[in-house]
Amino acid sequence: MTGPALARLAALLADDTRATFCLALLDGRAWTAGELAGHAGVAPATATGHLHKLVAAGLLTEQRQGRHRYVRLADARVAQLIEELAAHLPPVAAPARTLRTATASAALARGRTCYDHLAGRLGVAVTDALERTGRLSRATGFAFTPAGLRWLDGLAPVRASRRPLARGCLDWTERREHLAGAGGAAVCEHLLARGWVTRVGTGRAVRVTPTGSTALADLFGADPAWTA
Repeated sequence: MTGPALARLAALLADDTRATFCLALLDGRAWTAGELAGHAGVAPATATGHLHKLVAAGLLTEQRQGRHRYVRLADARVAQLIEELAAHLPPVAAPARTLRTATASAALARGRTCYDHLAGRLGVAVTDALERTGRLSRATGFAFTPAGLRWLDGLAPVRASRRPLARGCLDWTERREHLAGAGGAAVCEHLLARGWVTRVGTGRAVRVTPTGSTALADLFGADPAWTA
């Protein structure tokens, strides 16, 4: 890694449109160029030019299906980079200009996906609950305990993954770390698959369902974050 190479990488994200695309893609899903253009409020041709640069740099990958071209973040390392950069933003955000913007911001702060794991108050609460119930240890960094590994085995075969099983990801709204890594992805997938957590609209926001509120309280104990 050289200084000029690092500067080129930083310059890719030093653009409002490209940064907006990367933040949107933190939901872990594939978006079309048209969807990203609409989300960022730019012309389709403008979006295409920005996407070419992000794909060429290896930050995004693309897949064509029929007439549509889909893009997504290249991997979990890129997602971690974007989320941790966002965590360095000033904690006091500018006042929301509309009720819709304020509502969307509140939903993201309450709970969201960070690529393939949970973030926001919900993600931090799940992380705290895993530690409180003896499934996760933060004594020397993030690590699942033997009891936690047995519990994870019932969710998905994550230990065969080449990704770290557990790592901390700095939450840009809570200013604390939430659980990421293959284990964090397995927990998120499990909660979504069971219907305990559901997506809100088409963005990154998620919320606990009434069924999930009861199930999470049974599993981890009472917590305001489980309120449906």
